[in-house]
Amino acid sequence: MRLAAIFFCSHFLIAVSFLTRASAEDRPNILWLTSEDHGPQMGCYGDTCATTPAIDALASKGLRYAKCWSNAPVCAPARSTLISGLYPPSTGCEHMRSLLPYPARLKMGPQFLREAGYYCTNTSKEDYTLTKPGVVWDQSSQAAHWRNRAAKQPFFAVFNSTRSHESNIRSRPHQAIADPARVRVPAYHPDTAAVRQDWAQYYNGVSAADADAGKRLKELADADLIDDTIVFYYSDHGSGMPRSKRWPYNSGLHVPLIVFIPEKFKHLRPPEYTPGGISDRLVSFIDFAPTLLSLAGIQPPPSMQGHAFLGAFTQPPQPFLYGFRGRMDERYDCVRTVTDGRFVYVRNFRPDKIYAQHLAYMWQTPTTRVWEQMHNDGKLNSVQSAFWKTKPPEELYDLSSDCDEVVNLVALAEHGPTLEVMRAALRAHASRIRDVGLLPEGEMHRRSGTASPYDISHAATFPFSRIYEIADLASSLAPDATKSLKAASVDDDAAVRYWAVLGMLMRGTSGVEAGHPQLLLALEDVSADVRIAAAEALGLYGSQDDLARSIALLTREADWHSTDSFSSLAALNAIDALGSRARAATPAIRALRNRKDKPQNQQFQTYIARLIDHLLEKK
Repeated sequence: MRLAAIFFCSHFLIAVSFLTRASAEDRPNILWLTSEDHGPQMGCYGDTCATTPAIDALASKGLRYAKCWSNAPVCAPARSTLISGLYPPSTGCEHMRSLLPYPARLKMGPQFLREAGYYCTNTSKEDYTLTKPGVVWDQSSQAAHWRNRAAKQPFFAVFNSTRSHESNIRSRPHQAIADPARVRVPAYHPDTAAVRQDWAQYYNGVSAADADAGKRLKELADADLIDDTIVFYYSDHGSGMPRSKRWPYNSGLHVPLIVFIPEKFKHLRPPEYTPGGISDRLVSFIDFAPTLLSLAGIQPPPSMQGHAFLGAFTQPPQPFLYGFRGRMDERYDCVRTVTDGRFVYVRNFRPDKIYAQHLAYMWQTPTTRVWEQMHNDGKLNSVQSAFWKTKPPEELYDLSSDCDEVVNLVALAEHGPTLEVMRAALRAHASRIRDVGLLPEGEMHRRSGTASPYDISHAATFPFSRIYEIADLASSLAPDATKSLKAASVDDDAAVRYWAVLGMLMRGTSGVEAGHPQLLLALEDVSADVRIAAAEALGLYGSQDDLARSIALLTREADWHSTDSFSSLAALNAIDALGSRARAATPAIRALRNRKDKPQNQQFQTYIARLIDHLLEKK
């Protein structure tokens, strides 16, 4: 205890000393230029289709990071990672979109800077899936600007460009910049005129985002602040094209990151910094908040789960980066990923779900519709059609030879050692952050109440190991797991029971037949998530009597008036999974669409409405 106190005090004194010295020398301004929905498809990253002069110029005098991940392949959880320095699977905010309490007694990154005298602004977008713990920004609006600070006050400013957002890919007509004939179509997409047009418009959006960044850099130059300001440029996740955005592959997580540190602050540069240089250090959004503090001379608190890669408190490089996928709008999933920079390991905890679960928003992109129609018409090759099929429990890709991540190496004995390393890294990471995302969303909210899921998952009573072990076993699809699943289906923890029931569901007819008595018992479980999972299993693979029981239960759980929004969304997803077997549910679903009252959770109103419309369109 005494040693810990001495360690803390010594670092505190170092931080105070640095702040005092920095105040005398003028602390750096810090500018984050961000954009949306694009990967490293930029000229400075070697892409010849890109028109990105502003960022290319910034890269020529700054440091380009070759391997930066956003952690989340979609905006709101990614932004929550950036602002908090906490992994969303640790706080429960991994779902798109959700809104959860902030962990007790913790702060967001800009709050530390404001306390140290910085003027903090955010322009265009917050979009956090966590509630703000008090005042975070001096200004956060379209009018926010570093110009509004007091004289000589250091600033931290974020300017976000929305012009590369996914929605701009689908807009017609569109001012052409990139030539559709020149774009590279990845192996998983069909090479058609519509797909090429979408990729070209994607590049056009990247060009527009570059132009926005150029305007902000000109503002800085016009104010004679270039030599006083550290500049970051990055995007919020990978490409907005389907199977990039929303997917925790490298294609959905890899983002550009350019950092310019002026000569005045060269003591804050990493050893590899040279103008126009490249860093191979593995960095991700979880590292940005501690790095922000480190650049300002503030020691990052131990609660932040990332590692500073610049500044006074730079930490050693880390061997892995981590990604995740939770609920995407109206569709549930649970995926975790890890990379060492070369290999990408994907762990699908819901291998019963196809990659291409129908999301109303994603289906607005022409590529998605063309791709689906060609699949339905049998016109795709095996690589292109994989997106429309169920997932394997594990995937392993070698980026050095397979940049599109289409050749799964899991079954090859030569990659067994790599696979074991990745599995162990993922398990250790989940344990370290107390991955509360393994709870079904409704259970997570009900269990935490008004507290943060982070707080309950970090309590000694949270049975993380039991939950992870059964989730791992259930989703492994190992045929000899039935005995363990049946035993776990009567565990005293609802999350353990939930994964046990899912394990029977994921094994299809054999799993449901073997666990039939346990599934019938699960229909009466106190947990809505367990009941819904059991009903889906029995409805898909049970008898006609089982199907009738399932439809009755699922239509009852889908009624948000008598349950809650989480149960309603989960039940509607289960009804959709039943396909044509769920025809008897149509009158109840139609009645839900005609209901005057709305789901209690305002953020779920759109998602539930979309799912109801989709179900009725299928009938």
